[in-house]
Amino acid sequence: MEDANQTGTVHFHFRPFSKVPEVQMLIFVSFLLMYLFSISGNVSIVIVIWLYRCLHTPLYFFLANLAALEVFYSSTIAPLTLASVLATERTLISLSGCGAQMFFFIFLGSADCILLAVMAYDRFVAICHPLRYTLIMNWRLCVQLALGSLLLGFILAMQLTVLIFRLPFCSSKEISMFYCDVLPVMRLACADTQLHEATLFVVSITVLTIPFLLISVSYVFIVAAILKIRSAGGRRKAFSTCSSHLTVVLLQYGCGSLIYLCPSSSYSPERGQVVSVVYTFITPVLNPLIYSMRNRELKDALKRAMIKFLLLGDQQLA
Repeated sequence: MEDANQTGTVHFHFRPFSKVPEVQMLIFVSFLLMYLFSISGNVSIVIVIWLYRCLHTPLYFFLANLAALEVFYSSTIAPLTLASVLATERTLISLSGCGAQMFFFIFLGSADCILLAVMAYDRFVAICHPLRYTLIMNWRLCVQLALGSLLLGFILAMQLTVLIFRLPFCSSKEISMFYCDVLPVMRLACADTQLHEATLFVVSITVLTIPFLLISVSYVFIVAAILKIRSAGGRRKAFSTCSSHLTVVLLQYGCGSLIYLCPSSSYSPERGQVVSVVYTFITPVLNPLIYSMRNRELKDALKRAMIKFLLLGDQQLA
């Protein structure tokens, strides 16, 4: 058993989406386009927020951090998935490689969820305590909250990944997913995983349930404060700054809850694969679109940056 559990002898391979080459090629093109749109959209948000001083506020600071997390989060999954889909033979991944992918997936995904809760707190202070906003949301606190999200995500990911990969894996097996997700990998272990499933549930509660409850409480106060605003324009502006964040929250937490807060006995690989496609490929594409379409300041900054880029390109061609 110990010899079979060495990193050099145990390899996993991913379950193909389809055995039909034409379908595989269609999936590859779709995933590649979504990945490129995700990277370009989120990188554009980070660059524009960094370039324009009018966007140097806590709201856009957290948004830039969220976009940067999405870039690394997508890059943890997409390249290996694209290579696996395009390959004519099974793509093998070593035990250590699978552990590294799982660690960064949990780390970045957890930090993403926690940061969304931090952004809800920012909106709560801005709308419910506008006169004290700059005093409360100072830059020192903003940096501490952003670093705290990363630190908590790192700790949770390290604990869960180390615990799972201390399990014995008897031989090379097929992961019923297109990346090293927690539940599919745990099912390949040659040992009892009740403790590991309980740990995963605790981590899921910490990352999904507690932040979502905090976000819900924040929005109860936010909605109550918005309804007290007398002018329709003021209410519209307040709602517009929160609607994009709330849309992203529902996408992120909804998908995560369908996988990690359901009993492991009811886990379905087919359902897990569909939901995973949504939050690993589709959601990172939608996030920059949602924020840029619903946020006027960011949308105007992106337009100005695009116009400058096009004009600079025309001048160089001339």
